[in-house]
Amino acid sequence: MPSFQLPLFPLHTVLFPGGVLPLRIFEVRYLDLINRCEKEGAPFGVVCLLRGSEVRRAPAAGEGAEPAVEEFHTVGTFAHITAIERPQSGLMLIRCRGGRRFSLLRSERMKHGLWTGEVEYLPDDPAVPVPDDLVHVRVGLQRLLQHMQTQARPEDELPIQAPYQWDDCGWVANRWCELLPVSPQLKQQFLAVDNPLVRLELVDDLLTRLQIGTPPEA
Repeated sequence: MPSFQLPLFPLHTVLFPGGVLPLRIFEVRYLDLINRCEKEGAPFGVVCLLRGSEVRRAPAAGEGAEPAVEEFHTVGTFAHITAIERPQSGLMLIRCRGGRRFSLLRSERMKHGLWTGEVEYLPDDPAVPVPDDLVHVRVGLQRLLQHMQTQARPEDELPIQAPYQWDDCGWVANRWCELLPVSPQLKQQFLAVDNPLVRLELVDDLLTRLQIGTPPEA
């Protein structure tokens, strides 16, 4: 599979295919990136940080002039911009939708601080129906969404967005992964699982270990 260059946005979060990601953009390097992506109708890549900060800062007293090293995982997700607002100069509020996963082969930080990487697509999840022994995981997610919908939040601000794919293992697993109160590093492990049925089984195990119940039906 051929590789290609992709601008990268390292974050302390994990974007899953089909997921929703709101971002507040104010650093010059990322303002330029988003302007370019919007103009070209192109995505950027979200990668989860292993080390370093999302925001560059001036060195503290006693620190060297070089910025802190940023390290990130090598499996990421394409982010497609779906909405953008400019409430004031130097500030953007954007919403993104997760696309395909990719594998990061190598990366380079440019002189202005923006990261770019050579990436290749990872295979899309195959469509795998939710088996009978995991239907309760799907039902729990449906009830959780129903509960959210009763909280008077605008529909477009809910963390689970249509199109709903309730009988697809990968989609159900991804939505749970986004919502679970676990570390980004654990979520990253789930993102890297290629088999959607295995990912859903891991989610089921995690729900049991965390003793997470779901709200009653609305």
